[in-house]
Amino acid sequence: MSAPVPGIAPGKYARIERERRFLLDGLPAGEQPAAARKIIDHYLAGTTLRLRCVRQPGGDQYKLTQKIPAPQPGPFQGLITNIYLSEAEHSQLAAALPGRRLAKTRYSIPPLGIDVFDPPLHGLVTAEAEFGTDAEMLAFQPPGYVYAEITGDPRFTGGRLAAAPREDLISWLAQYGISPDNPDLNQRG
Repeated sequence: MSAPVPGIAPGKYARIERERRFLLDGLPAGEQPAAARKIIDHYLAGTTLRLRCVRQPGGDQYKLTQKIPAPQPGPFQGLITNIYLSEAEHSQLAAALPGRRLAKTRYSIPPLGIDVFDPPLHGLVTAEAEFGTDAEMLAFQPPGYVYAEITGDPRFTGGRLAAAPREDLISWLAQYGISPDNPDLNQRG
């Protein structure tokens, strides 16, 4: 298999990441989440790295992730590598390294993970689905409550959102016909 990202090949540590991302205008009414967890990301300035804390029943999880994007659009987004950390390691790195914070709650509503963002990105609701093969990814039909696909829109990647002023978010969502200041958004129906 040739390297999907020039100079870097999937292997023992890095794996190909195949996901599609979607925009929702709120949590889907009538859908009960199988699980919910709080995610706090720390995107490291000028890198493809992020620190992540996942607060969930049964114990928190900490990791350092590198996401290397594919050089061009296609059936995968690039390569991802995770290193699992202790709470102390995570805290020490977060305190020492400059970066931007992004917090959200992820609801598992199969086949999607649905993210409801904290301020200043409140009103933003995205979803993602991950796939094992290119064929599965390309054949996926999103549920009817999906508002728009944003897989190819770089404005809705985590690192970009972490740096986005609220005014930019409002403008981006308006281009999709969504007002993040709608008081009905993000409420369970």
